[in-house]
Amino acid sequence: MSLGPFQPSAALSLGVELELQLVNTNDYDLAPYADDMLRLMAKHKLPGSVVPEMTSSMIEISTDVCQSASDVLAQLTPLRDALVQSADKLNIAVTGGGTHPFQMWHEQRIYDKPRFRELEDLYGYLSKQFTIFGQHVHIGCPDADSALLMLHRMSRYIPHCIALSASSPFVQGQDTAFDSARLNSVFAFPLSGRAPFVLHWSEFENFFDKMTRTGVVKSMKDFYWDIRPKPEYGTIEIRVFDTPLTVERAAALAGYVQSLAHWFLEDQPFTPHEDDYLVYTYNRFQACRFGLDAVYVDPVTGEHMALRDHIQFTMGQIERHAQAVGATQSIQLLKNDVSRNHNDARWLRTRQSQEQLLAEVVRLSSRHFRGAGA
Repeated sequence: MSLGPFQPSAALSLGVELELQLVNTNDYDLAPYADDMLRLMAKHKLPGSVVPEMTSSMIEISTDVCQSASDVLAQLTPLRDALVQSADKLNIAVTGGGTHPFQMWHEQRIYDKPRFRELEDLYGYLSKQFTIFGQHVHIGCPDADSALLMLHRMSRYIPHCIALSASSPFVQGQDTAFDSARLNSVFAFPLSGRAPFVLHWSEFENFFDKMTRTGVVKSMKDFYWDIRPKPEYGTIEIRVFDTPLTVERAAALAGYVQSLAHWFLEDQPFTPHEDDYLVYTYNRFQACRFGLDAVYVDPVTGEHMALRDHIQFTMGQIERHAQAVGATQSIQLLKNDVSRNHNDARWLRTRQSQEQLLAEVVRLSSRHFRGAGA
């Protein structure tokens, strides 16, 4: 199967996908209501799309092509409101978060769609363990080579994306001691991890052809990389974010990524190297395990520093670029949280400490998702 040409797209355009949890309002466990939600959502005139996900207690919303974080929020907000309205009619609730705190994977049902059935046949129980919830951010790139350069530059900032979005501390009723336990489920898949280090599209096409000849890969969807090129959209897709607890935070994270991308395109601040990846897995693990308290190892100097310090330093570097793409408010929201060592994982743990009941934590997070006007 051919990779296909890298389609033109507007440089720095944005697209956001959010995988969300459907929970009942009795004990706040996951509820298999995706079909009913899709039927009700189809009655609303909305931007973007609403589609099923791997198991029937999940639903995914996506924006159309956006130009800024405020544009992302302007599209996610009516999608969120329609979801909440539809859920209320079904007496269920919708919530963010990278994992459901106490669902049991073996109780989940694979959504009846040919691709999901194929994945179940291939991956067995891992397909049900993939009842995890992420945010994906697409960034438009001016051409194919620029996309690969941006992908490998962005890899240095993957720990930022993980720590700022982390919202999966609980799995099957237990505090995992990770801020983002969700990514441990992704790592189990054989084609997860990171993209090969090539900086020219012709080399990437050659890699893709070799992989398809093995029969292991049929399309780009078979790669579960942290960042992958999406030639049919003309973007790179960053996939490490846990689904935030609010659409406001989801939009802010998109603004942060767009600001980084503007910096890369405008200033060409550094050339990535294969050796960047010597510390990649360590940095990624640190961010998953400790969130903002992680250690970050600079891939060039080998210097060890607090991840929160590296994030704050980077936010200072990209301040002008955030202003250029209209993301100043996004950066400020995230910067405030970093300064007080706060992310959604901390929010969830605080609620659990106060309530001592994970079902109540889910109820409160579903209220949090509804927004200030709930």
